[in-house]
Amino acid sequence: MRKKIVAGNWKMNKTPSEAVKLAEMLKQYVDTDKVDVVFCVPAIDIIPVGNVIKGTNIALGAENMYFEESGAYTGEISPAMLVDAGVKYVILGHSERRQYFAETDETVNKKVKKALEHGLTPIMCCGETLEQREQGITIDFVRMQIKCGLNGLTADEAVKVVIAYEPIWAIGTGKTATSEEAEEVCCAIRGVIREMYGDEAAENIRIQYGGSVNGKNAAELFAMKDIDGGLVGGASLKEEFKDIVNY
Repeated sequence: MRKKIVAGNWKMNKTPSEAVKLAEMLKQYVDTDKVDVVFCVPAIDIIPVGNVIKGTNIALGAENMYFEESGAYTGEISPAMLVDAGVKYVILGHSERRQYFAETDETVNKKVKKALEHGLTPIMCCGETLEQREQGITIDFVRMQIKCGLNGLTADEAVKVVIAYEPIWAIGTGKTATSEEAEEVCCAIRGVIREMYGDEAAENIRIQYGGSVNGKNAAELFAMKDIDGGLVGGASLKEEFKDIVNY
């Protein structure tokens, strides 16, 4: 039985002092062992938030990292830095990174491999634009993203990755894919994993839905057979996050 995973993606929000307040407020509601809970926070907030959630069941996550060990990469963060700061999960290939910072399936693949090398759990994002959905190529496009993102991984490695399906048209827009639409794509993702790695890997890999997940729609989404939790944006910055975690 796959354990649900609910990860908050704080994006570029909260100064260190604000982050501490938010983490203090949320931890009393979301410190649970029923689901895996992750706070993915801006790099500057990692250490202060890590101190707040120490000793709880809440895991610390980052929002990005680079695929090199160290060196002349001004402004980047290495996997070793994350591990040393207590990070367990890292979001990779979020559509905002692809859109604004020119990330590609190839760079995401390099990051996924490097994260796994360091014992970090990648939350690898995929998802289509509204235009792609209207053209009827959602499944083809997402399948390609998964194949490229996991390229070169063994079944044992792939199953450690959490996949987050986030239709780009639903991120921060208030529009949510219906639970059926979300399930259709998450089921197709599981199908790709089955083709690439076999039944066992397909049954064990965890697939999240993201895109305007909130306290009202979480239970319905998480009841779907192939949806194993959520990657939560805006609602992760509010008390409402507890309603998603304790759906």
